[in-house]
Amino acid sequence: MICDICPRACRASRTAHEGGGFCSMGLLPVVARAAPHFWEEPCISGEKGSGAVFFSGCNLRCVFCQNRDISAGYLGKEISIERLREIFGQLTAQGVHNINLVTATHFAPAVVRALEPRPAVPVVWNSGGFEKPKTLRLLEGKVQIYLPDLKYSDCKLAADLSGAADYPRIAQAAIREMFRQTGPYALDEDGMMTKGILIRHLVLPGFLDNTFGVLDWIADTFRPGDVMVSLMGQYTPNFCGGPDRRLTAEEYLRAVDYMKALGILEGYTQEISSAGDEYTPPFDGTGV
Repeated sequence: MICDICPRACRASRTAHEGGGFCSMGLLPVVARAAPHFWEEPCISGEKGSGAVFFSGCNLRCVFCQNRDISAGYLGKEISIERLREIFGQLTAQGVHNINLVTATHFAPAVVRALEPRPAVPVVWNSGGFEKPKTLRLLEGKVQIYLPDLKYSDCKLAADLSGAADYPRIAQAAIREMFRQTGPYALDEDGMMTKGILIRHLVLPGFLDNTFGVLDWIADTFRPGDVMVSLMGQYTPNFCGGPDRRLTAEEYLRAVDYMKALGILEGYTQEISSAGDEYTPPFDGTGV
């Protein structure tokens, strides 16, 4: 296969078992963990957990990535489409609220096949936001909830920290396509998300203007009730090229106040003490 799945458009030759291109992955899924996960937003994790399937590889190179062992370290096991479908069934049988596909963009064609027939619980597409609308259209009707990052409004910052100067334009187009598919978000009687978009943004220390630009775009693009927003403050320095300190409480409060002033009131903010790496699960092959 000559690959043009993601915006890198590297047109690498990928086979079932051999990788190529930016993600260095073959066509068959490589999975590092599949288990109930309790550290997503409350409307995703709930009390029973989200059935998170963590895929290896990534089409971004975020220097601050908390999942570096699998995004760039390529830990994980190659599995068949049939096995991936079985994993979805096993997680559902454990009572999870949803099937949560974490960073699966580069495996989208295989995932689409594994989602037939559709799982009995909602499917969450949990991504970095760097995606082609054409690829997202493959997921229409199979994914009910989109959980994208919107990392940057600043193109230079996107280039410096994630190797993707065109990230703002591409992620914005991707989120518009997600909204076209799902429409406004909906919660059930227990507060669990059943459809729609929850946009995540990680506030970076020293780069509040980037956050303000992201929030401006959301407020200009969507009406109240269209999407939810999760404003995250848990940046953790790993001294691999990103900011070398944690976010201050003052910085985060300024971001929260700005979001509220724009009228973005539906979603989540955090206690600044939530910063840390304890929410990153072990990528030890559990459930694979």
